Amino acid sequence: MIDFKLLALSLLVFPACREGGGGNGAKPPSEDRWAALREKMVKEQIETRGVRDEKTLRAMRRVPRHLFVPEAARPAAYEDSPLPIGQDQTISQPFIVAYMTAALGLKGGEKILEIGTGSGYQAAILAEIAAEVYTIEIVPSLAASAAERLAALGYRNVRVRAGDGYRGWPEAAPFDGILVTAAPDHIPQPLIDELKPGARIVIPVGVSSQELRVLSKRADGSLVEERTMPVRFVPMTGEAEER
Repeated sequence: MIDFKLLALSLLVFPACREGGGGNGAKPPSEDRWAALREKMVKEQIETRGVRDEKTLRAMRRVPRHLFVPEAARPAAYEDSPLPIGQDQTISQPFIVAYMTAALGLKGGEKILEIGTGSGYQAAILAEIAAEVYTIEIVPSLAASAAERLAALGYRNVRVRAGDGYRGWPEAAPFDGILVTAAPDHIPQPLIDELKPGARIVIPVGVSSQELRVLSKRADGSLVEERTMPVRFVPMTGEAEER
């Protein structure tokens, strides 16, 4: 039985990432081919659009994105687009994943909260940089599969919880950064409360029209907000819809 309240993986810092094979008895493409596709993705889709953070670029080169999408979608895993992962959810475009990661301004060794686990890909990228990643997914089946996938790939510094992310993860707060991958029509106050002074929250906001915002928390608790670009994310459901 899987405990959907808390799908916890033991905490170890910077574990090695392992890649798995294909299904249906077919021989998977060599790791050299997947690595080449990741390198091309980073150079053509991410670096050319201005993402320069070396920790983020290194993580994007390491994490096997093709293992975070359904098998039928693997040929398109490194293309410049989001992909469906089931349950009306998507894995974000590689550039957006990289941009949001870099926008957190991580130095390494932080404790990060992610709202919207999806397939676990963004959590894996964060886990390549941060010491601890706490991630919440409102769809229980996605939370379960993401936890299993991350464990199989050796990410033992990630904890996955199935539930509504509107109120964050208060017992693990405060966080050195918060990244949200679903769009509410406002910024949830509980997430701001769980952010450390000096840290950032990266979040898409809006309904029919969305924009990506980066908010930095000052020592006095006030926020400095930067509105960066138009985006399109799935809406944040649950309590966010009721407010």
